[in-house]
Amino acid sequence: MKPILKTKYSLIGASAALALVLSGCTALEQITGDSSDAVEAEAVETEVEVEVEVEEVVEAATDDAEAMVQETVEEAVEMTAEAKLVGVLGAQPEEVQARYGARNPAETLAFFGIEPGMKVAEALPGGGWYSKILIPYIGEDGALVGAHYPDELWPMFGFGEEWAAGRIEATANWPTQAAEWGIENGAKIKSVQLTKMPEGMAGKLDAILFIRALHNLNRFSEGETDFMGATLAEAYTALAPGGIVGVVQHSGPESNSDEWANGSNGYLKKSAVIAAFEAAGFELAGESDVNANSADVPTEEEFVWRLSPSLAGTEEGTPERAAYEAIGESNRMTLKFRKPA
Repeated sequence: MKPILKTKYSLIGASAALALVLSGCTALEQITGDSSDAVEAEAVETEVEVEVEVEEVVEAATDDAEAMVQETVEEAVEMTAEAKLVGVLGAQPEEVQARYGARNPAETLAFFGIEPGMKVAEALPGGGWYSKILIPYIGEDGALVGAHYPDELWPMFGFGEEWAAGRIEATANWPTQAAEWGIENGAKIKSVQLTKMPEGMAGKLDAILFIRALHNLNRFSEGETDFMGATLAEAYTALAPGGIVGVVQHSGPESNSDEWANGSNGYLKKSAVIAAFEAAGFELAGESDVNANSADVPTEEEFVWRLSPSLAGTEEGTPERAAYEAIGESNRMTLKFRKPA
C-alpha cells in the first residue's frame, strides 16, 4: 500500500474542496428549506381550501336532506289527510254518498285546503250534511263552529212566527244536536250567529265555509239591515291572518238581471260574490269548476229549487219534471278567498 503524502498544496486543495462542498451543502439546504416551506405553505392552503369545500358540500347536503325530509313529511301528512277523508266519506250513509257526484265533498274540501286539526266554521250547518263529514275529518284536535243566520233574519222568510221560532230554537240547540250524532273522536263543537261572533273568536279560525249559504244573506240585506256585509265583516275578524273562506254557491248567468240574481231565486252572480268579498278585504285566491254544471242555465222565470233534489214546481211523471231531472243539480261557483297575512 502506498503511503498518503500530506504536502502543503494537498492540504490547501483539500481545504478548498471541503469549503466548496460545505458551501454547496449550505446552498442546497437553503434551497431545500425554501422549497419545503413553499410546499408546506401550499399544503396548508390546499388543506384549508379542501376543508372549506367539504364544509360547503356538507352544508349543501344537509340543506338538501332537510328539504327532502320536509317534503317527505308534507307528502306523508297530505297522504294521511287524504286517506282519512276517504275513510270518513266511505263511512257516510248511502243516501249521503248518493249525492257525492253532485256535491263533490272530497274535491271541494281539498280545494279549500281543509285538513285535520283545523278550526273551521261552517255557515248554516242545518241538519249536518257537511258537518257529519267535517266533525270526524277535522278530528279531536280541531273544532267545528256552526255559524247560523242571526235570529232576526228568520222571520223575514215569511213562513210565520211559529216556524221562525222553531228555527231560532234549532240554532240555539245545534251543539246538542251535533253531540247526539255520536261521532267518536270528533272535533269540538261550538255555535255562533254569523253577524254576532264572540270577541274571543277574533283571529282564531283557520277557515270559514259558506256552502250554499250566501243567497238568503244577500236577499234580505236591505237598507240598514246588511246581513251580507255584517257577515263578511265578522268572518274577516274571526279568521287568522292567511285564513281561508270557501264558497260554494248557486251561480246564475251574468246576463240575467241583478234583481233576479239577488238571492231570492237561490242564485247569485259570481261577479257580485267576488266584489262583495273583495270589498270586505279578502283576496280571491282561486276558483274551481268542480261543482259547475253547464246544463243549468236558468231563465228569469226559474228558481234553483226546480232542480234536484227539491224538484219543486213540477209533478212526478211529467215532461217538465223529466227535463229538470235531466239537468241534474245546480250550477255552482266554487271560490276560495284569503284574508291577507
